[in-house]
Amino acid sequence: MSPRKSALEAVATRTRIIGRALEVASADGLEGLTIGRLAADLGMSKAGVIGHFGTKEALQLAVLDAAVERFRLRVPARVVGAEPGTERLGRAFGEWLDFMMEGEGHGGCFLTSAASEFDGRPGPVRDAVIAALTSWSEYVTAELAIAARNGTLPPDTDVDQLAFELNGVVLAAEQAIQLYRDPRAPARARAAITRLLRGVTPPGAERAG
Repeated sequence: MSPRKSALEAVATRTRIIGRALEVASADGLEGLTIGRLAADLGMSKAGVIGHFGTKEALQLAVLDAAVERFRLRVPARVVGAEPGTERLGRAFGEWLDFMMEGEGHGGCFLTSAASEFDGRPGPVRDAVIAALTSWSEYVTAELAIAARNGTLPPDTDVDQLAFELNGVVLAAEQAIQLYRDPRAPARARAAITRLLRGVTPPGAERAG
């Protein structure tokens, strides 16, 4: 076997492990990942699984990276062509809500679930979750700042406060979807997001969307 083929096979195996691990963690949390279960599910040895990562924590970080990339492709990447500001944000939050409702059993949002799981556990995984959610918050505040500059929102809009409220709506929707299995949650969240993005528009200004 050539070194190049061997390297490609190693990458493919690692990708396969991460894919299955993401499925397991989506249902049982990152702490629910066990090397034994993954090995059994994938028809591999425990040494073969852990050999691609070194430690369980490294595996968790790899799974989290995969979840972040999946979120990026599913949410912000889909609204790149939208009008910057409130229109883009409204669509992005809508994509996020749709993402929560996808799949059998409605898996919710992996990142917000991981945040709840690791909020009291210092370490690299918690730091990675914080970095991912901070990146999203920066995305939201940047779009709100654009809206404040272009007149869609008042120029004195407290974008940090508004971003906090918008993200709070999605967190409430996540709980309603996951814990209460409330089918009305997405519609309620969309109504709240629309109100937040439109209700502060200056009198006489064209409303977004």
